[in-house]
Amino acid sequence: MTRPFQSIHIEYHILQSFPVTCLNRDDVGAPKSAVVGGVTRARVSSQCWKRQVRQELHNLGIKNGVRTKQLENCIYEACETMCADKEIRKKFGEAFAKELADDTLFFFSSQEANAFAEYAKSLDFDTTKIKAKDIAKIAKKALTPAQDGLDIALFGRMVAKAADMNMEAAASFSHAISTHKASNEVEFFTALDDLKEEPGSAHMGSLEYNSATYYRYVSLDLGQLYANLFGDAPCDQEHIKDIQDALEAFTKALYLAVPPARQKTQSGASFWDYAHILFRKGQRLQASFEKPVRHDCGYLEPSISALESFLEKKEKEAGSLFQKMGEIKFGHRIEKSGGVDKCSVDEILLALKEMLQKAKP
Repeated sequence: MTRPFQSIHIEYHILQSFPVTCLNRDDVGAPKSAVVGGVTRARVSSQCWKRQVRQELHNLGIKNGVRTKQLENCIYEACETMCADKEIRKKFGEAFAKELADDTLFFFSSQEANAFAEYAKSLDFDTTKIKAKDIAKIAKKALTPAQDGLDIALFGRMVAKAADMNMEAAASFSHAISTHKASNEVEFFTALDDLKEEPGSAHMGSLEYNSATYYRYVSLDLGQLYANLFGDAPCDQEHIKDIQDALEAFTKALYLAVPPARQKTQSGASFWDYAHILFRKGQRLQASFEKPVRHDCGYLEPSISALESFLEKKEKEAGSLFQKMGEIKFGHRIEKSGGVDKCSVDEILLALKEMLQKAKP
């Protein structure tokens, strides 16, 4: 059976410049980096930016799932109205967690937690009757990600002990890399003791930082998102509205999300400088920036030119396989790109919703 929105992707090609920052640290506290095209680039890991997108979804009022190793405590609390005996609840929570998650992060929704509590009650809290296959069936029936776990539908989950609970991610994130060569620098600092009478520093230290124009690539598989939200249900206008709402929340979160590292001492409060958003069918397409851009007066404009040239070239090469259904250009004006189509995030959201409506099966 053909899935609604099969093979249709929304691709976000984002350019975002940050001044002095350390957005994502490695194991020694330095900004992460990668070698691309033979030169060192600044890097922000995909999981770092995904985490912040989840946080922004929550800030926007979206009800997210919970990802935790403390599953036993969550089941303990969910069973509170089902059983007054704390010891029984504690024992069941521990047995439940061991059956399903061991010592791994478990991703679930509040609605699933309530269903698990009902399951516990149906077993009279007998830990010997717990079965992973039963839990998976309960979770599959209880989960409604459009209402209580949109991040589960967007980012997917894997449950090794209950494969039926697995969900393929609808959103794909690349590691963000600088479009140009970037080197870390070192800030040497001292701190003074307010109560010390003699001159001199009471503390000395150093921090690494960099500055860069990053290329972020994010792809949203609409067919997978539909399947995660509604399963095999036929597509109707109510489902279209739910997909549009999810798309709005996700796009807003992408725009607002900034990695939180050192925001108090090296504030990196920069939104998108430029974005080329494609509504396409077929294979995903990500720019590599294998050839680092060189600056004349800043990196942003040559980065925009390089991105637009790449997309134009690949579209011509792919021909009918490119299957562009719509596009949006947003942000920093540059003559070579033909100007800016959309001037606000609100206009982007409206355009995306209209494209989605036109693509309705």
